[in-house]
Order: sequence, then C-alpha cells, then structure tokens
Amino acid sequence: MLNVLRPVIARVMTPLGRVLAKHGVSPNVITAIGTAGTVAAALWFYPRGELVWGTLVITFFVFADMLDGVLARLTGSGSTWGAFLDSTLDRLGDAGIFSGLIIYFVLFDQFILAGVGLFCLVSGALVSYAKARAEGLGMTANVGIAERPERLLIVLVAVFVDGLGVPYLLAAALWALAAASAVTVGQRMINVYRQAVAHDAH
Repeated sequence: MLNVLRPVIARVMTPLGRVLAKHGVSPNVITAIGTAGTVAAALWFYPRGELVWGTLVITFFVFADMLDGVLARLTGSGSTWGAFLDSTLDRLGDAGIFSGLIIYFVLFDQFILAGVGLFCLVSGALVSYAKARAEGLGMTANVGIAERPERLLIVLVAVFVDGLGVPYLLAAALWALAAASAVTVGQRMINVYRQAVAHDAH
C-alpha cells in the first residue's frame, strides 16, 4: 500500500542523489551504509530502553536505504547484483530492528511481547521469502496486507510513541502486525497455489 509513496520520496531525494552521483558514490555503498546503520542503531538503542532516539536514528537510515534506488536511476548503475544485495540486506535490517526489540523486551521482563516480536520477525521473513521463491519459479506473489513498508511503518511508529510514554500501543501494534504478517503469508501461499495448479493442469 505504501508503495504509492515511493515516487514522492524519490522526488524529494533526487537533489541529494545528484550530489552523491556527482561525487561518484555507488548505490551499493548507500545500501550497505543504510543497513549497517539500521542494525547498529537497533541493537544499541533499543536494548538500553532508548526507544525514541533509536527509532529516530533507524528512520534516518531507512530513508538513506531508499536513496540507493534514486542514485541507481540517476547514474544508470542499477544491476542484478545491486537488486540482490538490496533485498538481502533488507532482511538483515528487519532482523536487526526486531532483534533489538526482542532483547529490550527480555531485559525489561516483557516475555510475552518478546515472543510476539519473534513471531513478527519470522513471519516477516516468510512474507519476503514467499515472494522471492514464487518469482524464482516463474510466478508472482505481490499480494498481502502487510508488505515490508507497512511492517516497518507500524513497528517504528509504535516504538516511537511507546518511547514517549504512551502505554499499550506498542503491544497492540505488535499483536496486529503478527496477525497481519500471518495473513499475508497465507494470502501469498494461496495465490501461488492457484498459479501452480493452473500451470500444472496444462
């Protein structure tokens, strides 16, 4: 759903992309920096209970990660390797965010939420894997109510607001995200099943 905002974000980031392109910065370098910053911030700030600062820093690096596509378009340097690297490091970034949260929950004796966070981490990986595997088999799986942008938005907003002292929102958001991720996995499996049955029938 949030993919409709990508053209707007791309236009906003284009001036910065031009500056980086002028200095010969590679899109793959931006991808790596964005992921490294996201993981480092999540694992440093969240376990310490610094949810607001952690989320602000992570959000900065998430937007930086979006810059790689803008830079690739401006320089014409998009590549198969770059696409693979971006998708792979996206999974690492997601794992860093949820791992930081899980550690935070464990350290602050919120074990149920730690379990919910772990479920969100695993189900989120399955959402991405289902799509990648389907495409590897020549099918599509572009369906679902909780794709990566939605999952990131939900968790980062909820963590930020929780850090400001608003109770219960983070717990509610994680439970909702867990349910939405599970539904999305189911939607993609059903979608691919129908394609596979139709293909095998011919």
